[in-house]
Parts: sequence; C-alpha cells; structure tokens
Amino acid sequence: MNRIQTKDQYQELIARDAFTVMKFDTTWCPDCKNMDRFIGDIIEEQTDKDFYAIDAEAFQQIAEENDVRGIPSLLVFKNGQKIGHLHSKLAKTPTQVREYLDTLN
Repeated sequence: MNRIQTKDQYQELIARDAFTVMKFDTTWCPDCKNMDRFIGDIIEEQTDKDFYAIDAEAFQQIAEENDVRGIPSLLVFKNGQKIGHLHSKLAKTPTQVREYLDTLN
C-alpha cells in the first residue's frame, strides 16, 4: 500500500472518480500493525478500490478534518467527498473490514 507523502497528493487522490480508501495509521500503533498483517489479502479482493496509507500524526489537520478519532481508521472517498468511515473500534478483524468495504459496491 502506497503512503501519502504530501497534502497535494492526498487532495488529488480523493478527488478522483474512483473509490479511494485511506488507512489512517501511525508508526507506533499496535492495532495498525495488526491490520497490516491482513489488509493485503483484502486489497487483492477489492479490485474496484485503490488503497493508500496516511500517517494521522504527520497529517494531523487532514485527520481532524475527517473526524479521525482512533487508528487505524479506513475512510473512503470518491469525487472529493468522504463516503465512508470505518472507525478503529470496528476495524479489528478481516471480517469487519471486508463487510464494511463490501457495503460500498
């Protein structure tokens, strides 16, 4: 999963006419590391979505603007609008993440 490096890159990606999934995480988060163990399989299954990771601390303003209150959180954007938000407490297992992403099709 590619990482967001700049605010401009983030803005460009979320503005596309495609499902763009942003995983908000940090380097020190144990739940984020757990998600990293299973997210690869989910990415392969969700071929209609593009996945990116963004550091919630490095891009704190973006995290705050999107009401990211826990990590990892998965936010889905399309045409510049946030259309989905899976909060950290509901993003602990592969099943939870798959069910959430499947509702967006």
